[in-house]
Amino acid sequence: MSHTVSIITPAFRAQPTILATVRSVLAQTHADWQLWLIADDGFDYAGLLAEAGLDDSRILHLSSGGVGLGAATARNRALERLDTPFAAILDADDRLKPQKLELAVEALAEHAIVTTALDVMDEAFNHLRFVGQGADQALTPGQHKWVSLSMDSMLVWDRRRTDGRYDATMSNMTDLEFLLQLYRQVPASFHLGTPLHDYIKRSASMSNGANVAAGMIASKTTLLQRLRAGFYGLPAEDVAGLEQFLDISLAAEPLYGPALAAQPGLLFEDHLEPRLAQAKRA
Repeated sequence: MSHTVSIITPAFRAQPTILATVRSVLAQTHADWQLWLIADDGFDYAGLLAEAGLDDSRILHLSSGGVGLGAATARNRALERLDTPFAAILDADDRLKPQKLELAVEALAEHAIVTTALDVMDEAFNHLRFVGQGADQALTPGQHKWVSLSMDSMLVWDRRRTDGRYDATMSNMTDLEFLLQLYRQVPASFHLGTPLHDYIKRSASMSNGANVAAGMIASKTTLLQRLRAGFYGLPAEDVAGLEQFLDISLAAEPLYGPALAAQPGLLFEDHLEPRLAQAKRA
């Protein structure tokens, strides 16, 4: 049986980071993969990889069909083309630990959705903190964000059992929105508590900048509205868990800018985590 994993990587002005990202894929202990590299800026990434000696027949190059169409549209271009049983998401400035695919594929034997803990790093790959590390465990939709309180593009999933498309109408939170689509068809995911995904925090990144609160608030509000309207068809207890997380996260958003100004380098995760812990104790 094929265990091929299609890794989906949109690239927009990714020249400074893409070589490290691709090297992390080439270093995987599970060698049965395809890397779908989708240019969203018209750049010749195939030429760049070839110049660096990183051309490989498993790397497939696509165009998003425009410039700056966004990661959601670029990812969908690949999802419409690939025919492998498994798919994974890897941003063009992040990296996979060498065993990421191997351990995820093992878990996919029993679970349709696999997430992993994160190694949060700065742009020089200095470790900042872990997110979601601990025991391996099954998580319901209502439990997931309380463990994986950071980004959700560490996904690997079985497309034969559940699949979706990214919502290009949302400016932020499309990773979580996509995961909620997958949960429509599967009642739980499996979380690998070993940090297997390097999540690079950039000073101007969408998730860590001081001036992106408006977009985050709008997207989180949209998710709350959809959850409350029954859009994803989730059980009431899962909706309640997600609502509570999003409510706490929304309340934290307008306070993050001032907190970051007072404490330069403060991660949103470190800003949010105490609020989640307080809610658990309440």
